Amino acid sequence: MRHLFFSKGFLLALAALPALASVPAAANPSILFDVRTGQVLEHEDAFKRWHPASLTKLMTAYVAFRAIQAGEVTMQSPIKMTKVSAAEPPSKMGYKPGSVMTLDNALKMMLGKSANDVAAAVGENIGGTIAAFAGRMNAEAQRLGMTGSHFTNANGLHDPENYSTARDLALLVRAIRLEFPQYGSYFSIEGLTTNGKNRIRGFNPLLGRFAGADGMKTGFVCASGYNLIGTATREGRTLAAVVLGERTPWGRADHAADLLGQGFSTSASGTLTLTSLQPYGAGIDTPTDMRGIVCSKEGASERSDGLDAQGRPKFKSSYMADMKRDLSLVRVGLGGATGPVPAAFAAIDARNNQADVPIPTWRPDKPAPGTPVAAQGDVVQ
Repeated sequence: MRHLFFSKGFLLALAALPALASVPAAANPSILFDVRTGQVLEHEDAFKRWHPASLTKLMTAYVAFRAIQAGEVTMQSPIKMTKVSAAEPPSKMGYKPGSVMTLDNALKMMLGKSANDVAAAVGENIGGTIAAFAGRMNAEAQRLGMTGSHFTNANGLHDPENYSTARDLALLVRAIRLEFPQYGSYFSIEGLTTNGKNRIRGFNPLLGRFAGADGMKTGFVCASGYNLIGTATREGRTLAAVVLGERTPWGRADHAADLLGQGFSTSASGTLTLTSLQPYGAGIDTPTDMRGIVCSKEGASERSDGLDAQGRPKFKSSYMADMKRDLSLVRVGLGGATGPVPAAFAAIDARNNQADVPIPTWRPDKPAPGTPVAAQGDVVQ
C-alpha cells in the first residue's frame, strides 16, 4: 500500500490532474522525501530488502568522501587499476591493470558512466582490498542507521548478500547531500568524454528533462530490476525520490518524475521523517529477485515496446520533457595524480611488488654463500 502525506487541499487537486494516473500501482519500493528536513512525503514498501545494483556506488562515493575528510586521501590521490578491478564486467572503462587516475576522475567515471572496474579500483585503493572496503561501507551504513542494508562490494554487481532498502538509501542520499554539498556536481554528470571526441552518455534521464533535476544515480542487475534515485531542487527546496525494481529504464524515470513533480506541487506538512518511520510490511528479511521478470523474453519485449521508431524511450510522465540541448560532457582521463597514495593500498601494493621480484639462485656448479666447504672424506650436515 502506498502511503501519502500531502495536504488535504493538494489531495483534492490530484483528482483534476489526469497525468497522475501514470504513477504505477505496482508494489515496488519507493520513497519521496525532503532532503533538508528529512520529512517523508510518500513511501511504499520502504523497508523491503532489495538489491541496490549500482546504487551501491553512492555508498562507495560516501566512504571516499569520508576518507578525504579524514585526511587519508585527496581528490588528486592516485587510484591504480588492479588485475582484480580490470576484470570486472561492464559497464566499465576498460583501463588496463597498472593504469593510474586521480580519485577525482575515478569518481566522475564511477558515477557518470557507472563504471564497475573503476568503482572496484576505488574500493581496493582506499580499503586495501574489496573485502576491507566493504567493511567500511557496512560500518558507515550502521552509523547512519541503515538497518536493512549490507554491502559486499564497491560497485553493486550482483551478490545475494548485497542489499538495501528504499528508506536506507534515502538516509544515505541525505547524508551525502547535507554532509558533502561541495561534491554535488559528481552526481549531476550527464555524460563523459575521454579525448574531446568520444561521448559517453550517462544513465539518468531526469537530467535535462525534469525541471530542476540535479542527480543522483541509476542501477540495474537482473535481480534488482531498474532502480533510480532522483533529486531535484526548485526555489531552494530539494526533494529526492528512491525508486526500486521497475521493469524498464524509462519506467523508473517516469515513476521518479511523477513522485518529484507531485512533491513540488505541495507544501506538505507533517512530522513523519526518515528516522521516525518504523519498519513495516513483508519482505524485510529476504531481498526480492526480479530476474525472472526483467531478464526474460517478456521483459525484453516490454523494453522494445517502450521505444519509438528512432530507438528513443517513450516517457509517459507529464513531468518529463524532451531534451532540447546537447549533453553536457565532463572530460576524464588517466594521469595527473599528485596526491598521497592511499595508505592501505600502498602497503599491499608494496608487498605484491616485492613478491613479484624473482629471488636469484646460486650457480649449481658453485657452492652457495655460507655453505661449509667439506674436506675430503667429510660429510657436511
